Amino acid sequence: MQGFCSGYVASLLLEIGTEELPAAFCPAALAQLGRMITASLQDWHFDALPSQGFATPRRLGVLVRDLPPRQKELVEEHKGPPAQQAFQQGRPTAAAQGFARRWGLAVEDLTICATPRGEFVFAKVTQPGQATETLLREAIPGWIAAIQGKRLMRWGTGTQRFSRPIRWLVALLDDELLPVQLEQTSPVVSAQANSYGPRQGWRCDPLPIATAEAYGATLHKAGIVPDRQQRQAHIRHLIESKAAELGAVPQLKPALLEELTDLVEAPGLIVGRMEDRFLSLPAEVSAMEMVTHQRYVPLFQAPADPLALDAHGVLDPHFLVITNASPLVDEALVTQGNERVLRARLADGAFFYDQDRSQSLEGYLPRLEGVTFAVGLGSLKDRSDRLVRQARVTAGVLQQQNGALRVHEQALDRAALLCKADLVTQMVGEFPELQGVMGAKYAMASGEGPQVAEAIREHYLPGGADDPLPASDLGRILALSERLELLVSIFATGQRPSGSSDPFALRRAGNGLLHILVDCGWSLDLVTLLEAACRQAAKDFPNLRVNPAALLADLLTFLQQRLRTLLAELGLDYDIIDAVAAAQDPGALLQDPVDVVCRGRLLQRLRGSGELAPIQAVVQRAARLAEKGDLQRHQRDPRDCVDASLFSSPAEEAVLASLQTLAPLSRARDQDGYERLLTGLGMLSPRLQAFFDGANSVMVMAPDPEVRRNRLNLLAVLRNQALIIADFSRLSG
Repeated sequence: MQGFCSGYVASLLLEIGTEELPAAFCPAALAQLGRMITASLQDWHFDALPSQGFATPRRLGVLVRDLPPRQKELVEEHKGPPAQQAFQQGRPTAAAQGFARRWGLAVEDLTICATPRGEFVFAKVTQPGQATETLLREAIPGWIAAIQGKRLMRWGTGTQRFSRPIRWLVALLDDELLPVQLEQTSPVVSAQANSYGPRQGWRCDPLPIATAEAYGATLHKAGIVPDRQQRQAHIRHLIESKAAELGAVPQLKPALLEELTDLVEAPGLIVGRMEDRFLSLPAEVSAMEMVTHQRYVPLFQAPADPLALDAHGVLDPHFLVITNASPLVDEALVTQGNERVLRARLADGAFFYDQDRSQSLEGYLPRLEGVTFAVGLGSLKDRSDRLVRQARVTAGVLQQQNGALRVHEQALDRAALLCKADLVTQMVGEFPELQGVMGAKYAMASGEGPQVAEAIREHYLPGGADDPLPASDLGRILALSERLELLVSIFATGQRPSGSSDPFALRRAGNGLLHILVDCGWSLDLVTLLEAACRQAAKDFPNLRVNPAALLADLLTFLQQRLRTLLAELGLDYDIIDAVAAAQDPGALLQDPVDVVCRGRLLQRLRGSGELAPIQAVVQRAARLAEKGDLQRHQRDPRDCVDASLFSSPAEEAVLASLQTLAPLSRARDQDGYERLLTGLGMLSPRLQAFFDGANSVMVMAPDPEVRRNRLNLLAVLRNQALIIADFSRLSG
């Protein structure tokens, strides 16, 4: 290695070679390693940062560029005793000698400096910087030992803990090998300048690494793609190009792509084919078998009909397999092996499917009695009964508030009764992810109507942030009812989401409930629904000693927070969220969550166009003075609280005329009404300007108490009309 000179910088390569790592461990471990290296570099006062990370199933690595040859000298100044105590008549005292000895200096090296508190003795201590090589040699074993993960193991007689046994270590500073040893491994692993290529059976060929910067090119030449992002992009390209060649569309969900990325390091692809007889299975079943058990990529010829009972014309018989070496020594043999494994999996699926359809979906209801839903809440059959009741109540409230909504009550009852029946089928027992999906198919096979089947499928939606929302009215009502029942029942047991602990996914249930309402634009008085549900819970669960009022308060607080979360997800600024959420009392917010979202979106749009600022200025100026009065916030009609006979200026009359025009709009509760009200408030700007500062302006805080109160009421009415939309005092800017 060339000698260090002034201004010279070097690159560090660290590679930890292991036996095959679990897929979930790789990205997490790489992130930990990067954070530890960054912290060490900062402690050493280096400007360099980890430049590139590498993670494959058999190696974790990092490349750090621009490392200096050694640390800079560190000069520290330490304050000692006062000068008059340290030196007397020009001679050092015991205090000066002790202070100098403490810092390893001669008394002559001490300096006297003036401070705001007088003259003191100071010691300047220079710490020479250590060589970068020394720092790295000491730090690397610690970095590796500190990497955490699930189910770490020891191997041999060593005490080193890691996800899988460490078999080699590469540690290069440019082309110089760093003498690093992992003393706690068995056998002891010493750093070397050799990495290893893809596994060929039990054999791996050594890959000499000439320099740190040559690492990536050396591995690429051996077929390994060490950079995780590059490998993921390469895998996606392999899959998409082969699918296009076959005239199909791959089902490549993000979770599968992430896992495939961490299962292989030298990506290759083979095409398998399943037997045509398995097209009699639903497409979702075959795809789930491929993805969950084998990490294969299913191919589709057309979008799947969620109510279809087979996969003919939908699922392509071909499937794609990402392999860990390319090219394969015997691709035909590997393909046959994968086809044979999938054949066995699909045969199991076909058996479950046939067995499940040997009776109607309704026939599974008695089995629900043997499955406990949660401690204190009875069985799944008890929950189904509560769902039927909740669905009827929810539908009734929705129809009252949304006149155009028509509900087929018999179909809703049927869907609510059957929606949990598939939980005790063999297929859902094998694949819990197919709950609802299989229920819909078994409902169709049992002769239930498409409305009922679709509602059964949709009542689980959305299951996650990326899932679609229910599209049918029955599905939406059942999904809302299912979430309401879940929240009330679990809250009744005293369980609440806490930190990262949310075993019943209550936050997801609350989010889903609100997302469904916003998506379909339905007004729904959640307070009324929850009040009735809490009273019913006290009857349903006598052993839990439910306090309906306390339960309701807890649920309202929880859902208010979920509503704020939803507003943030919709892209609303935090001050706008505060403004629309504070415009009414807490309970009123949940009397119509869609209305809250409507008002928030309107303000956000006006802010984006620049139209909100003048309206905000008008309302905030009036509101600041209105707070000096005593008019209640619910009073919005000036005729009830403003006496025109007390006016002394045409400016007062102009403001009153505008507020009388806006009074009917302040009773509107829709997008159009809100927009017209905001437009009217904006048009008040010149009249309010004249009221405060014009030729005919008035003094609001007039000496006469009646005149003063009348003028404050005038401004308070303006504030109260604006409160229909938001509390403008909470808007910033």
